Amino acid sequence: MTRFAAPIAEQIWDMKYRLKEADGTPIDATVEDSWRRIARALASVEKDSAAWEGRFYAALEDFKYLPAGRITAGAGTGRSVTLFNCFVMGTIPDNMGGIFDGLKEAALTMQQGGGIGYDFSTIRPRGAEVKGVAADASGPLSFMDVWDAMCRTIMSAGSRRGAMMATMRCDHPDIESFIEAKQDAARLRMFNLSVLITDPFMEAVKADGPWELSFEGKVYHTLNARDLWNKIMRATFDYAEPGVIFIDRINAMNNLRYAETIAATNPCGEQPLPPYGACLLGSVNLARLVRDPFGKGAALDEDALDDLVRVAVRMMDNTVDASRFPLPQQAAEAEAKRRIGLGVTGLADALLMVGLRYGSEDAAAQTEDWMHRIARSAYLASVDLAKEKGAFPLFDAAKYLASGNMMQMDADLRDAIAEHGIRNALLTSIAPTGTISLYAGNVSSGIEPVFAYAYKRKVLQKDGSRTEEEVVDYAVQLWRERFGDKPLPDHFVNAQTLPPLDHVRMQAAAQKWVDSSISKTINCPEEISFEAFKDVYMAAWDQGCKGCTTYRPNAVTGSVLTVSEAADEAPDQVRGAMSTDGEVVYLSEPLDRPQALEGATYKLKWPDSEHAIYITINDIVQGGHRRPFEVFINSKNMEHFAWTVALTRMISAVFRRGGDVSFVVEELKAVFDPRGGAWMQGRYIPSILAAIGGVIERHMIAIGFIEGEGLGLKSDPKAQVMAVGEAPRGPACPSCGQFGMQMIEGCMTCPSCGHSKCG
Repeated sequence: MTRFAAPIAEQIWDMKYRLKEADGTPIDATVEDSWRRIARALASVEKDSAAWEGRFYAALEDFKYLPAGRITAGAGTGRSVTLFNCFVMGTIPDNMGGIFDGLKEAALTMQQGGGIGYDFSTIRPRGAEVKGVAADASGPLSFMDVWDAMCRTIMSAGSRRGAMMATMRCDHPDIESFIEAKQDAARLRMFNLSVLITDPFMEAVKADGPWELSFEGKVYHTLNARDLWNKIMRATFDYAEPGVIFIDRINAMNNLRYAETIAATNPCGEQPLPPYGACLLGSVNLARLVRDPFGKGAALDEDALDDLVRVAVRMMDNTVDASRFPLPQQAAEAEAKRRIGLGVTGLADALLMVGLRYGSEDAAAQTEDWMHRIARSAYLASVDLAKEKGAFPLFDAAKYLASGNMMQMDADLRDAIAEHGIRNALLTSIAPTGTISLYAGNVSSGIEPVFAYAYKRKVLQKDGSRTEEEVVDYAVQLWRERFGDKPLPDHFVNAQTLPPLDHVRMQAAAQKWVDSSISKTINCPEEISFEAFKDVYMAAWDQGCKGCTTYRPNAVTGSVLTVSEAADEAPDQVRGAMSTDGEVVYLSEPLDRPQALEGATYKLKWPDSEHAIYITINDIVQGGHRRPFEVFINSKNMEHFAWTVALTRMISAVFRRGGDVSFVVEELKAVFDPRGGAWMQGRYIPSILAAIGGVIERHMIAIGFIEGEGLGLKSDPKAQVMAVGEAPRGPACPSCGQFGMQMIEGCMTCPSCGHSKCG
């Protein structure tokens, strides 16, 4: 029986991928049972199903090939779920009926577990004339708000919230509002946003020329292209969104440019897809294919890689036939083109094992070589499938081979495609693999660098206690087993220390042989200058990337809370004398309320609440100093009524007892919402209660009751994740509650439990 590399791997399998009865009774007794279930389901469409089941099982064994979570959790279960991870929905018509038909289709797709992407560029801009009804258009962002509300309502696949991507062209008249939309903490929290950047726009940026914003031939506004580019850059510098998609490059390099036009991607960006396009995902685990890791003969086993890729392509092609689809249009699109997305994981670990520093020119060259081998093997496998089962229905040899992507392929491969056709129109993509990488023994995720060589993870036990376990990177664990406590070599680098342009170099190297796209995050240090930050995006453009996603962390540390009151002016109720060194006053009886109190009222707008919350904090003057005495929390939202009344009474009772009541702030700010928090004024707030705690904290600072600047949240030191000698900063995970969420492969991902917004 396979032994999991770490407890977290077994926990992820048990929570996410293990087949169970409705009451939770396991059906898959071991992970081998899960592999057998998947292999049998995908082999069921073969004539010789028993033989292929064996080969498929061998590929899955030892975590060598990792189907994406939808396949691992859904194949062979008999449940009505899609095995495809992501979809781009149909083109949104510029009319009310069509818009709401699209909303219905999105809800049905998310209900079965699919993440979705939409291009909102097809909706007329705000203020445009709506003929026949004597009204002005409300614009695409107003309809995005409707989609956002729908997504908050639909529980995707019964267990997690849906993920959505919204795109808008850089020449749409509402593009500036789109860029700024998520700077409002109450807006579009269920969307990732990306701007579709065209080649003419990049030329105008470099030339510092004018840029027209137009819709259906009508120019609404002309502005400076570089100013618009800087607005995009400033937004993502401060708020991590929107991302950038080089859409003309995507269409030029698309094998199917003769049959489709792409205007959107799936939520994490690795799959540019046409209307109703769907793609299934899977990854070859390079870390499991290195011979003699760290030794003199360390190298990737190229024969094993070729065999594994060929089997994986067949498994994924069979998945097209084995899967259900939320909509008939999606099924028709998938069957007509048989698009798959085979990628890799464990790349950084594999590079470490062969002695290469991730981000170096040598590592980039090795990555390019490995990706070339994978692409070649995948395409040849698909040609063999075409000989056996036929080419994809929309195959046209002359047009297919004329695409920008196929022009760079090897001559013998092009000849084979011309003679026999090809089964799958597109074959390669690098998707987020955060969860399956942990499940496979904490190998490095996708083509990302190692996130952390080792960190401590707090595990909540059934009795409420927490235990601590070390989670070690796969390559580091192999090093320890071979060399004990010997220090790691200099070529070991991680995401926290890697220069941003090294990230770009690696993404560009991999992109050359990936026919779809890559989900990758370029981590930037908080102190990076704005000009250097912009250089990252320009480098991604210049080096041939199809898009760019960065993440620059924001501080989430809190203020130091202290109290100091004069002892000689304390009231009669004081139990102990005060000194000038900050000793705290405690009261034996609550203070009486004076007839009149001074205070302040604050307005708080939270994304999930239609109505604002108003927080009034009244103060009492004691010993010549102001201190909070009572709190009133009110909202028109009746869903908040019970808990706001309870919170009002409880906090006010605590305040009236006197003493160091600053702990109220810390307790409130430590609360996380399992549905996720929100960005407010450039900082991540994990819950509405934490936001209220922040308001009370700012008030306490303003009246001089505590010291500090009131910036962000104070992390719970017991829940911090330790990485490479220091605690990485990041918000609380909505699944496990531990701090340290990081942007990895375009998704906020928890290194402690593997939770990811994208899957």
